[in-house]
Amino acid sequence: MGRVRLGTQLFVLQMVIVVLAVSGTAVVWAQHTRTQLDSQYQQRALAIAEAVAGMPQVRAAFAVQDPAALLQPIAAGVQLETGADYVVIANREQKRYAHPNPSLIGKRLSTDGSEVLLTGQKWVGVQTGTIGTTVRGKAPIYDEYGTVIGLTSVGVLVEKVDAQVGAVLAPLLYTALAVLVAGSAAAALIVRRVRRQTFGLEPGEIAKLLEQREGVLHGVKEGLLALDMEGRVTLVNDAARELLGGVGADLTAMPVSERMRDVLSGADPGEDRIVLQGERVLVLNRTPVSVRGKQRGWVITLRDRTELVRLARELDSASSTTEALRAQAHEFANRMHTVVGLLELGEHDAAVSFITRTTRNTYATGIRDRVADPTLAALLLAKSAEAAERGATLVLSDDTCVPEGVIDDPQDAVLVVGNLVANALDALDGAQGTIEVSVRATEEGLSVRVGDSGPGITPDLVEEVFREGFTTKAAHSGPRGLGLALTRQACMRRGGWVRVHNAGAPCSRRCCHDLPRARRRRRLHGGPHPQRLRGQGAGLRGRRHRPHRRRRPGGGGRAAPRPGAARHLPA
Repeated sequence: MGRVRLGTQLFVLQMVIVVLAVSGTAVVWAQHTRTQLDSQYQQRALAIAEAVAGMPQVRAAFAVQDPAALLQPIAAGVQLETGADYVVIANREQKRYAHPNPSLIGKRLSTDGSEVLLTGQKWVGVQTGTIGTTVRGKAPIYDEYGTVIGLTSVGVLVEKVDAQVGAVLAPLLYTALAVLVAGSAAAALIVRRVRRQTFGLEPGEIAKLLEQREGVLHGVKEGLLALDMEGRVTLVNDAARELLGGVGADLTAMPVSERMRDVLSGADPGEDRIVLQGERVLVLNRTPVSVRGKQRGWVITLRDRTELVRLARELDSASSTTEALRAQAHEFANRMHTVVGLLELGEHDAAVSFITRTTRNTYATGIRDRVADPTLAALLLAKSAEAAERGATLVLSDDTCVPEGVIDDPQDAVLVVGNLVANALDALDGAQGTIEVSVRATEEGLSVRVGDSGPGITPDLVEEVFREGFTTKAAHSGPRGLGLALTRQACMRRGGWVRVHNAGAPCSRRCCHDLPRARRRRRLHGGPHPQRLRGQGAGLRGRRHRPHRRRRPGGGGRAAPRPGAARHLPA
């Protein structure tokens, strides 16, 4: 025999409760009704007895020689008029003077009346006499001097009281049956509701589903966060706690940035929203949760893309270097063909002169003496080649100077320079233009300045461009809107700053950045006031190399860099 289903158990349990409640109520009510009826009949019998005892003719009959001849008709009349089952009159010796059964007149009372005769007090109760069990009342009879000379006893059979109780209980039984029917209907509705809410599952099945849910929830590597319509956290797994650094009771209690809070709350809607959380790059998706066609809340998935973004950045750097090497190889092949041609033509002096000029303009001669760090130098060369392929020119400012040993860890420097230059290239949007790069080692650290001759940034977006996920470019493969956000994060992590400055006509865009050296981080955090850094940035802007306008061959009025203020990187 299988287990009884949960619905059946609930129905039976509720019906047992309803039956017990209705039965108990009915019994208590019936008992209370019987008590009230007994009391009413006792008081009625007592009132009749007192009325008979107070009649003058009853008192006068006690003075004659044969009281029974006078009292029997009186008692019979009262019994007939009141509907009592008996009216008995007795003297002080408890000898009957009147009784419904005339044969008992002159005999002693079947029940003791001495209490009434001796004390003169009234009495009510239930006793069994010659005619059966009755509800009766007894009252003393006084003479003109106030002496007890006898008693009157009036009674009603218990069968009459029982019949009255039965008549009163009939509506009670109907009411109880109606309550039972209503209770069974309510129990059935409750069972149906429970089944609907539990999707017809039994407790064992619900427990298994809960175990499976907990296993899946805490087994996945992606973060899962569930919110109700009021923004309260209803579900969170271990991965989400780790990625967010802690989860409060609701969105307002979470230790996250405003950008993260906007994405979680839906203020910044969309798919694959990119958010920086500490040192991590997270991708968030917010999906509504509906149950039976009604929205109940939201589920947010959090994916850690930190490693992927790092690898993509390294791949981009390697690709840029590869392209630069490909361009250099192509240019070197052309030059070698030129040298071979000159030698075949016998122009030896021209070949030597050509080789000398080519050697003087090599990358090592123009860059390595300015940028001693090989990683940063390779990045600049790669970005120069990329700019050339996109129709732009990347120039290195004359104030560029990065001595050897200044950069202990080039990772942040490469991140900052690479992102700023890439952003400048995107700003040109494939048009011919100039990108000016300045990298200087200062007492406070590394100062980077990147300018371009693009259209610039509108003033209302000067701060917005550094927010993660913000982009003005068309959608491409891979995450967008991270470059400047990562740049600012790297700067702030080292105690530096980054900002945008529109230098004016020709429309140009300039990012100034101060990246303190790692070994000076402690000094910067507790040393110079931030106003000093801002003052230094203002100085950079005051000394900006504004491109002057000169017409290029073939027309056009695009600005070109001022001669002597910057140095072209070979493409």
